Amino acid sequence: MRIILMPIITEKTTMLATDGWYTFRTKKETSKKEAKDLIEKNFKVKVISVRSISGKRKKRRRGREVGYTKGYKKIIVRLKKGQKIEIFEVAT
Repeated sequence: MRIILMPIITEKTTMLATDGWYTFRTKKETSKKEAKDLIEKNFKVKVISVRSISGKRKKRRRGREVGYTKGYKKIIVRLKKGQKIEIFEVAT
């Protein structure tokens, strides 16, 4: 099962990446512990702290049909000083 869906690469997150903070979009069920273990295992880095943000689903209309977008969760991880994740370095 894929827990980490994709890295979030925007102007703000690339600025955070220079300070050692990296942002990923994950599944809503992902815990901080799972995200930490997975990032440490896949990218071979040491994670110091994990922050999570849950995005709420939004109401959308198409004509008279009402539906909702999917909710999401963002995980922001801080790495040990001097370590980097290469995905973000290519984007900058």
